[in-house]
Amino acid sequence: MHTFKSPESVDAMHRKHLQEIPDQSSNVTTSFTWGWDSNKTSELLSGMGVSALEKEEVDSENIPQELLPSLGHPQSPPRKRLKSKSSSDKDFVIIRRPKLNRENFPGFSWDSLPDELLLGIFSCLCLPELLRVSGVCKRWYRLSLDESLWQSLDLAGKNLHPDVTVRLLSRGVIAFRCPRSFMEQPLGESFSSFRVQHMDLSNSVINVSNLYGILSECSKLQNLSLEGLQLSDPIVNTLAQNVNLVRLNLCGCSGFSESAVAILLSSCCRLDELNLSWCFEFTEKHVQAAVAHLSASITQLNLSGYRKNLQKTDLCTLIKRCPNLVRLDLSDSIMLKNDCFPEFFQLSYLQHLSLSRCYDIIPETLLELGEIPTLKTLQVFGIVPDATLQLLREALPHLQINCAYFTTIARPTMDNKKNPEIWGIKCRLTLQKPNCV
Repeated sequence: MHTFKSPESVDAMHRKHLQEIPDQSSNVTTSFTWGWDSNKTSELLSGMGVSALEKEEVDSENIPQELLPSLGHPQSPPRKRLKSKSSSDKDFVIIRRPKLNRENFPGFSWDSLPDELLLGIFSCLCLPELLRVSGVCKRWYRLSLDESLWQSLDLAGKNLHPDVTVRLLSRGVIAFRCPRSFMEQPLGESFSSFRVQHMDLSNSVINVSNLYGILSECSKLQNLSLEGLQLSDPIVNTLAQNVNLVRLNLCGCSGFSESAVAILLSSCCRLDELNLSWCFEFTEKHVQAAVAHLSASITQLNLSGYRKNLQKTDLCTLIKRCPNLVRLDLSDSIMLKNDCFPEFFQLSYLQHLSLSRCYDIIPETLLELGEIPTLKTLQVFGIVPDATLQLLREALPHLQINCAYFTTIARPTMDNKKNPEIWGIKCRLTLQKPNCV
């Protein structure tokens, strides 16, 4: 027959084998007595997958910032106690399980981030960083090649294989700047049309066949600079498919005929800036073909460097074809004299005129140009002595005389490592960023 013990007797037995846990404010040190040694206790807890409550650092992760200064030194948090329904039962210690690592939660995994968010993060990276993250995994490689990240690219001064250039342009690049690079190897793969609209290949070392292969797939160009390159009639003819060309810089180019010039200028009827200065082997027929097919939309024109090949009759045709000229550079045209000045008065919007090294112009006659009401700057390097130049400036105080050494017509922004731009467009991806190189 079983006998039932009263709660008071059970309580007495508990007190006999288990000492009461003191309060935090107490200085008395006590310990548990479980009826077996502490080693067995540790083994049991380990088997249950829990650990005994130990003194911890203050967890400030969820503490408001304004309360952190008041926590001068780490203290053990008060132990949580669970009250039993019976008032006679003593408090029991709740054993805390180990903290779970946040990286184990799916919400904090990189893989759980949507493509849009990762693309937003990648858009903040410079080119070297973007290339590094592309090697992390297949997904990041795919996202790193998204065309939204490759809108503008500046690879100035880099030695590139033509196939690399083609693959980059195939990424949907809109603004591409790669001057003074080397692309002499032949193209080794086929490619489709490009979306590039602004391209600067000035002074690159690239053979004619590669250049033709690249330009033949460009039909949306608005700004193009091929300064100093060897061209051909097929290259110039293929440029004619870019009917939306606004700026074209062919300064110092060579290798094309006057018929190719005529076809190009006849097709590009939206040109606003044109630089055809100092082209090698540019004969009198080239000048005549260019002048005869100029578009009325042109407001900035550079035909400097043709010495005896640019005649007064060509100037008359030019002004009739382009009545809206704002900036005109005819430097180094030694056949022009002061008898051509009346032609300039027909340009109602002319603000900047350059006649440098037109040696047959008498310096005193330059005073006539001061009567052009819209004129603001006048470049006459080489034909006005220093003493006369000061007198000329005093006689024409409303004009800036010899204030610019180089022309900017149709040229992309000058090379500047701190501010890489192409016709005022800042290239986002560039190897010139000092914090990434």
